[in-house]
Amino acid sequence: MSPTSFASSADLGEKEQTLEVLADGVYALTAEGDPNIGAIEGEDFVVCFEALATPVAAQDWLRKLREHTDKPVRYLVLSHYHAVRVLGASAFDAETIVAHETTRALIEERGKEDWASEFGRMPRLAKAADSVPGLTWPTLTFADKLTIDLGGGRGDLVLQHFGRGHTEGDITAWLPKQKILFAGDLVEAQAALYTGDAFHRDWSTGTLDRIKALGAEILIGGRGAVSHGREAVDAAIEQTRHFIEVMLAEVGAVQQRGGTLKEAFEATHAALNEQYGHWPIFEHCLPFDVSRVWDELSGIERPVIWTAERDREVWDQLQG
Repeated sequence: MSPTSFASSADLGEKEQTLEVLADGVYALTAEGDPNIGAIEGEDFVVCFEALATPVAAQDWLRKLREHTDKPVRYLVLSHYHAVRVLGASAFDAETIVAHETTRALIEERGKEDWASEFGRMPRLAKAADSVPGLTWPTLTFADKLTIDLGGGRGDLVLQHFGRGHTEGDITAWLPKQKILFAGDLVEAQAALYTGDAFHRDWSTGTLDRIKALGAEILIGGRGAVSHGREAVDAAIEQTRHFIEVMLAEVGAVQQRGGTLKEAFEATHAALNEQYGHWPIFEHCLPFDVSRVWDELSGIERPVIWTAERDREVWDQLQG
């Protein structure tokens, strides 16, 4: 049923990157299920969304972006704290690094452990890992909403926390004038969910409900292709919700009958595999996802910190 290699350690082939111009001055870079990244032009500055895993990886993205705009990066927005999203930040030379206030606390609490964990799970994304100067620290945080005036008739960029989901501190970037949403890992479009640090019940209900209520017509999820049109956007949101709901139901059923974590993993894999098993990083994510669902349904409110050692223990128990 499962691969023998740990997480994505054997996934070493390069992914084809696609830069899409979604509207005047709005860009997204996707890469066949690798982390997505974006940028929004203001009148005389750029807002970048996500930073990739290393400065060298981020520089490759910035070279593509510079084919379209030479405006300086005033804001770098981090949707959450995970290493493959944030450790490339130094390449942007941004005036301000923005994140949710909880994300800053999570970096302080578990940033070093997450760095070691994620680079061990996904070595290909850690391009020139020694170029990372250290943990990325936001210089501006907020609790609920932060609005950036883009100037020049471009409208506003609204950064918002809709509730707990993929992590405690996820934020999205919403362009109400263009109806474009950068959703981070709160929504995935045909890419498996990583939920090892999630709050599944909040995420699958109120958080996704509030995101859907925006009425986005273009959505850039954390991984996978850009969703174009309201029908495709809603489908991505509902696929994300369904993936979480199936995990909650399957793990909950095993717990209620006194089963084991291994049995919960096997039941969840069987329930999800036909519809989602072909999605990028499905096999990689599912052991960590199920482990967190098990903990959450057992009354462990906040996710246990992932370390490189714990990663291997869970993998060997469930995928070994």
